[in-house]
Amino acid sequence: MSTARTSARRATGRARTIDAALLERWPLPDPRGCGSKEERGRVLVIGGSVQVPGAAMLAGIAALRAGAGKLQVATAAPAALSLAIALPEAKVMGLPADRDGEIRLLGRAGAHAAAHARAVLLGPGMDPGIETRRVVTAAVTAAQCTVVLDAGALDLRALRAARGRRGDASLVLTPHAGEMAALLDTDEAAVRADPAGIARNCAQSWKVVVALKGAVTHIAAPDGRMWINTAGSVALGTSGSGDVLAGLIAGLVARGASPEQAAVWGVHLHAKAGARLSRRMGLVGFLAREISAEVPGLMP
Repeated sequence: MSTARTSARRATGRARTIDAALLERWPLPDPRGCGSKEERGRVLVIGGSVQVPGAAMLAGIAALRAGAGKLQVATAAPAALSLAIALPEAKVMGLPADRDGEIRLLGRAGAHAAAHARAVLLGPGMDPGIETRRVVTAAVTAAQCTVVLDAGALDLRALRAARGRRGDASLVLTPHAGEMAALLDTDEAAVRADPAGIARNCAQSWKVVVALKGAVTHIAAPDGRMWINTAGSVALGTSGSGDVLAGLIAGLVARGASPEQAAVWGVHLHAKAGARLSRRMGLVGFLAREISAEVPGLMP
């Protein structure tokens, strides 16, 4: 038995397995009650760079596929025009970039957008570093809503600084084992040895929702509740797949789901979409851009 499956079996007694029965008891907000796209919520994705502009696009499309009503994307200025052309459903704004094409400042326009969004996603396509930390701190501070931190935005210093300014405002973290190891200044082996315990401890001590990704994904809430997803597909381990998952979670938050519900449903939908594609296309080889299109048909 794999290490991941063994961990899942040990965690079952302390966590709820994500299955049809659980989701039926925890339905997503009914979109039929929304009279307009504004009522389904606005998502702001802050991410991408000159070298990786597609990460923000993958996340943004996923947010719309999850049912968000409006999409804004803030990315490095040199990549903004090409992204706007590739993603006509979104309002795209260019943020100041450094010589390497990375976002270096949120700026007034970015802060204004964060303050008026219903969900903010930070980090897809961004590298960790001082400038990213500055952008993350500014965006989390400006936002009046749930913020999803992914990829380059998973920075412990930024998390602590922003938490000090925001109090108990909701944050969702979506690290894989390597990113969680970096957050804890440990190695991946330590994270893989006890993903359930680490996810729960971090969620409680940092007062965030944690979705610790892997062959088995562990989702932990600040109050100690935990859910596990064992329905993942090996084919989901492909470039850009994590950007899609983060976008799904942000889109569900924009629709009115709580942070922990959005994480649970987002992980479930992501896994089921991968399973569908694997049955149709093969065990490996489908692209991250193809995952989101499966999602609308999987939602009740």
